[in-house]
Amino acid sequence: MGLTFEAIFRWLMTIVGGLLAALSAIAIYFTAVLLRTAHKRGELAPKPEAIGLGAVTDFFDTLGIGSFAPTTAYMKIRKMAPDSYFPAILNAGHALPTVAQALIFITLVQVDPALLISCIAASCAGAFIGAPIVQRSPVRLVQGVVGIALLIAATLYALGNLGLMPPGGEATSLATTYFVIAVVGHFMMGILMMFGIGLYAPSLVLLSLLGLNPAAAFPIMMGSCAFLMPISSLNFVRSERIDLRIVLGIALGGIPAVLLAAFVVKSLDLVTLRWLVVVVVVYASALLLRSALAAKPKAQEGNPAVVP
Repeated sequence: MGLTFEAIFRWLMTIVGGLLAALSAIAIYFTAVLLRTAHKRGELAPKPEAIGLGAVTDFFDTLGIGSFAPTTAYMKIRKMAPDSYFPAILNAGHALPTVAQALIFITLVQVDPALLISCIAASCAGAFIGAPIVQRSPVRLVQGVVGIALLIAATLYALGNLGLMPPGGEATSLATTYFVIAVVGHFMMGILMMFGIGLYAPSLVLLSLLGLNPAAAFPIMMGSCAFLMPISSLNFVRSERIDLRIVLGIALGGIPAVLLAAFVVKSLDLVTLRWLVVVVVVYASALLLRSALAAKPKAQEGNPAVVP
């Protein structure tokens, strides 16, 4: 038994082991806060529709589609929640499925540990700055930002299908200048994540342009999201602009879907699906931007999110 404990201790002292242990601890704490808050509010029963939504979006998220844009589009079209709730629901709902993704890909895919940790830390710092900004932003601003983000996401999906995305290189680490660019970029992405703008596609594009192997980008983008989402969502969960029934539903549907995609399916021909996502996302973006332009500023300014 002594050798077993010694081996476990040595593994925990490695960068990967420490990251996974820290991520697991954060996920457990976030889950406890989420369940306690949901119970206190009487929102402990997940919405069945949200379970299905989480299962579908996180399944394809694990395969590289992304979850924020499809989830936003579906919620907007189905009118599942007010538009101002979207950033909180996206970050809190997909937090635990993203943790599951990160635990898998950080373990299986090799990348420079220093680059991995630096990008994760930078994105978390960005999220720390961005979360309170979103919580206090007027509804029409949130609608406008998310609407524009959906158009950008649709463009990235289309470019991917047309073979116009950067192919990336073979490197698993970056030279100093590119290293700094990657870290600063992930700091900005952390801020944008709080508005519901997914990090996966921008992170993959940036790292590929810098010459990193696209496969090596997966633990970076998933690790960044996995750390920043539960940490930043602690305030989202306690805010007024959130529906915890949807959050719990997405999490319950998403976690098994991640495991299915990562270990059973592993890959699919996603071209047709991406074109369908482009159409749906553009439509939802139009709805959000129309709402933002039609909203009355005075009415929106009186509806800030208050964090207890």
